[in-house]
Amino acid sequence: MITSIDGWPGAGKTTLADHLAQSFADRGSVAIVHMDDLYRGWQDPLGPELTAVLAQIITAHLAGEEITFQAWDWQTSQPGSQITIPPVDHLILEGVGSGQSSIRESVDSKIWVEIEPIVGLRRVIERDGGLVSDLDLFEEQMRRFADHAAAHFAAEGTLFAADFEVNGQGSL
Repeated sequence: MITSIDGWPGAGKTTLADHLAQSFADRGSVAIVHMDDLYRGWQDPLGPELTAVLAQIITAHLAGEEITFQAWDWQTSQPGSQITIPPVDHLILEGVGSGQSSIRESVDSKIWVEIEPIVGLRRVIERDGGLVSDLDLFEEQMRRFADHAAAHFAAEGTLFAADFEVNGQGSL
């Protein structure tokens, strides 16, 4: 089984994924793949490279095989460690781009987490801003990423393809 959780940056997708993983754990093995690990930096994060690695992950999961991919190291801005996920009963794809049309046929449950984009952006900056050396640059990069997300969601029709919509305005 595959679940995707998509929505605006800062909407609460990771929190929801963690809650679902705990809920699913008593019904079999669960793994979460975070889109943040799959983007290749700030340039074209939702482009063809993301689509290709998502296809590989889905293919391996459906075949009951081990999933492997190279995570992105945001501290060094280059490819990081190899991630290996053993075969699991339930795979959760979480993050902006996880509900894209190229993989929808293989996804059993598509969830959209709704939030006002500016509220989500503020959440991300408050949450992650202390982890970066240049807060102004991080805020600029996140604003550009939000623009990429808006264009991606419009082109993909992600919200309208979701099976479920969750309000992320409050705390999850």
